[in-house]
Amino acid sequence: MDLTYSLSASLFYLLGTCVLVQLFYELYYFLPLAFHPKQEEVNPAQLPPLSILVCAHNEVENLQELLPLLIQQDYPQPFEIIVIDDRSWDGSHVLVKEYALEHSNVRLLQVKETPPLMSPKKYALFLGIKAAQYEHLLLTDADCRPLSDQWAQQIAGGFSGGKDIILGVSPYMQIYGLLNHLIRFETFLTAMQYLSFAKRGQAYMGVGRNLAYTKSTFLRNKGFASHIRSLGGDDDLFVQEAAKHSAVQIVIDQGAQTSSAPENRWRDWWRQKRRHMAAGRQYQKKEQFRLGLFVLSNGLFYVISLVLLSIQYQTLAVGLIIGVRYAGLYGTYLPVARRLQDPLKWWLLPVLELGYYLNYIGIGISVLTTKKVRWK
Repeated sequence: MDLTYSLSASLFYLLGTCVLVQLFYELYYFLPLAFHPKQEEVNPAQLPPLSILVCAHNEVENLQELLPLLIQQDYPQPFEIIVIDDRSWDGSHVLVKEYALEHSNVRLLQVKETPPLMSPKKYALFLGIKAAQYEHLLLTDADCRPLSDQWAQQIAGGFSGGKDIILGVSPYMQIYGLLNHLIRFETFLTAMQYLSFAKRGQAYMGVGRNLAYTKSTFLRNKGFASHIRSLGGDDDLFVQEAAKHSAVQIVIDQGAQTSSAPENRWRDWWRQKRRHMAAGRQYQKKEQFRLGLFVLSNGLFYVISLVLLSIQYQTLAVGLIIGVRYAGLYGTYLPVARRLQDPLKWWLLPVLELGYYLNYIGIGISVLTTKKVRWK
């Protein structure tokens, strides 16, 4: 009886500790993001010439939609659009050549073969960066769509003041279904984390769908040399390393965002997330601890809450702790979602959060037990 009571008491205090950890993250890291100031207008004359890079592997249909949006960007300085055709066989190169004939700032770079033991996308990006004629680079993917014709101008405006790396936002499109809700919540939570940490001077990742940096930063970091064989990491591992000796800025206004179509099958989404999570094994120990502590505190919260409620231990106190936890959750996540223009549904938040952590655990186990992670 004493042992059972002692164990229950330990779980009770651990539950309180988990909630305190979550409140720390919410108040110290996440909530300031909700009050991030609107981007100031930059004098068009001060914007740098820009190279927009797009890696494409059998993306002819996406390029048909994306290229006109890139060409129509309202950018007052010279800019080029480099499409790196990565071993495609769907006629992507023919489409890009047609655009290049009509638009002098559109360029095609074809990759016929990737060297052994190298990440195809990183190799393609390396060639694209090497070929870029301008110092300032803006990266996106073929399946992305800028949300405005001011996208390039607003992202490039982040370079003002001598910044080296610009972290943008790239949510997924809203369609029908629970999977779509879960994908968009996972994307929102990831964005809230990497943007908030960057505001605190602890940048650890960006998303390749909307990321900018200077060529000097890329070369100073020796490109992707330290993780060239890893399939993922062209955005997160690169930013994590380069941020050590670079000035980082976040640009989150809606006009500076891109969006892309999400996966519509659970299997495809799991494969995508496994690739991303596999790169996390190469994160620095402090980043693994910081992110792991946040996930662990949330996961334990659900487990311990269910245990204590099922045995009816200190039910009123446990209920109070749970209430404080959800008050912090709603008081943080919803304001941040409004700032990022994310249509997060308040009534779905508990379901999405629980679903996220269950999937996180499942994908994590899958990554640990499977060595091979596939690319396109």
